[in-house]
Amino acid sequence: MENADQQVLSQLIRWVENRQMAWLCTVVKTWGSSPRPVGSLLCCNDQGHVAGSLSGGCIEEDLLDRLKNGSLAAEKPELLIYGATQEEVERYQLPCGGQLHVVIEPIPDQRHLQTLRQIVKRLEMRECIERTLDISNGSMTVEDKDRYRHLRFIGDFDQDSPGGKTLIQTYGPRYRLFLIGAGQVSMYLSEIARMLDYHVIVCDPREEMIEQWPIEGVQLVNDMPDDAVKIHANDHFSAIVALTHDPRIDDMGLMEALKTDAFFVGAMGSTRTSAKRRERLKMLDLSDTEIGKLHGPVGLPIGSKTPAEIAIAILAQLTALRSAKKEEVVSADFREVAAG
Repeated sequence: MENADQQVLSQLIRWVENRQMAWLCTVVKTWGSSPRPVGSLLCCNDQGHVAGSLSGGCIEEDLLDRLKNGSLAAEKPELLIYGATQEEVERYQLPCGGQLHVVIEPIPDQRHLQTLRQIVKRLEMRECIERTLDISNGSMTVEDKDRYRHLRFIGDFDQDSPGGKTLIQTYGPRYRLFLIGAGQVSMYLSEIARMLDYHVIVCDPREEMIEQWPIEGVQLVNDMPDDAVKIHANDHFSAIVALTHDPRIDDMGLMEALKTDAFFVGAMGSTRTSAKRRERLKMLDLSDTEIGKLHGPVGLPIGSKTPAEIAIAILAQLTALRSAKKEEVVSADFREVAAG
């Protein structure tokens, strides 16, 4: 299943291959409240077709109108600021005085096809790749990266600036949520996680559980969890959560999950159940360091009782952990700049 960036770039490639005039739009800066985060992508063509989103509202309509009449990014990339005035905030329905800065770059022919295909191929491999765009002339280069870095600028991005402007953006793989067990909590987790752009995989060796699974858009694996973890969730973009309450299934999956590069491994259960689980895992020849990676009981302590509340607590914990990791990356980037 393609992630959001992959969907946008794949559609852009198809338009360019068919020799249609197209544009790639990237949110490069936000101020205050904004409808979409930095790095969000949208592509559109001269027929008014769109893939991706910048706001889900009036901004897309205004952008298409400007592109169609040739008043924007006809020959080279341009920076467009929405919400610079109170009138624009009200017109484009931006909340709380928010601003959205968008780089619009024309892709008029096939000279960038190889670069775009390279990005998509890297995403298919669940690897990171960094694109550098010179806004003065539209030239771009790409470089493979081993980790995600936040979108950043070099140069002054004020609209009236005569200086050079460079956009550097890392495209990375979609986060994967691997759930052991096709029960009710997994159903709620799957629905909410899909809204958060996770690729959700549900693994259950019980065929009857897989057969009655009702949620669409989820990859189902009817296999033993230890084998499935090694195949589907063995990278640092994966989170693995055991949810069956059956030690014969959960422990088997956790035994392998704790040996992977997954950024998160959790298991549902009470404090007492979690303590007993750790004792069993020690008997499976896992080290204290490996067992120490286990989040159990899984989820933030919000007093959750129902399956839906438990799902919210788990995803809140994942969101907090991912945000903390991003902050670490930003701090590392600043340290690199200062040292360089």
